[in-house]
Amino acid sequence: MMTDLPLDQVRTLLAVVDEGTFDAAAAALHVTPSAISQRVKALEQRTGRVLLLRTKPVRPTESGEVLVRLARQVARLEHDAYAELGLSGDGEPTRVSVAVNADSLATWFLPVLTRVPEELRLYFELRREDEHHTAALLREGTVMAAVTSSPDPVPGCSVRSLGRMRYLPVAAPGFAARHLGGSVREALTQAPVVVFDRRDDFQDGFVRGLTRGRSRASALRHYVPTSEGFVEAVAAGLGWGLVPEPQADPLLGDGRLVGIAPRHTVDVPLYWQQWKLDSPALAQVAEAVTATAAEALRP
Repeated sequence: MMTDLPLDQVRTLLAVVDEGTFDAAAAALHVTPSAISQRVKALEQRTGRVLLLRTKPVRPTESGEVLVRLARQVARLEHDAYAELGLSGDGEPTRVSVAVNADSLATWFLPVLTRVPEELRLYFELRREDEHHTAALLREGTVMAAVTSSPDPVPGCSVRSLGRMRYLPVAAPGFAARHLGGSVREALTQAPVVVFDRRDDFQDGFVRGLTRGRSRASALRHYVPTSEGFVEAVAAGLGWGLVPEPQADPLLGDGRLVGIAPRHTVDVPLYWQQWKLDSPALAQVAEAVTATAAEALRP
């Protein structure tokens, strides 16, 4: 029952996680560090679980993440209730935190923000994260919604399909002439490749698919951790790469890029996950996301 979890203790836990230390949380809540410590210990005793890792900065345990998410959801519902009662104050906008993968952010997501009615007075905190890892931010309670590649809802969240982002294997014409003659399957295991970061397995997976699991992309790889920079690196001839269709099409049209395996494209399904809350702000954002995705993504 909610009465079993005193909200002042839950809010204190959230403050410690957000501020990073007990002292900083004490300053934010205008109490002493001792009071912060006592509230957290009381909550841990009440739940029978360790809720925080006493590191610098402090991090929640898996049990702590559950309560951090609860605290953020309660804050969201409180804000909506105050707004309906006319008690929220004229100058108090609402923060909506969303995790978005870099390619969506670069190609179709930003117009979502312009479709949300201004009278809602929302401001957005976008967290850039790979679509395979955005769900983790939902589980931690760091964000209230996310664009993700997983159709499996995070506990306490709803999920809806947005569509598919198509990726095209491309390279600069000069690069293709130098490195990709003969069998493309074999050449891609040796040719320089552009990858997003060290967690990016996308290009390796593409080569494994072409070679039936025998090989991966070349060890000669350039790490470029922005969507726009990734495309420019491929167009500059640093290596080949899988580029989102909306970014690749104009460059294919003007000859800066060429397709290197035209019959082999990769479609990544995208989903919208958000907290299961009866929140007008979240509902409006979800509507804007769904409408924009329907225009920009493949069904």
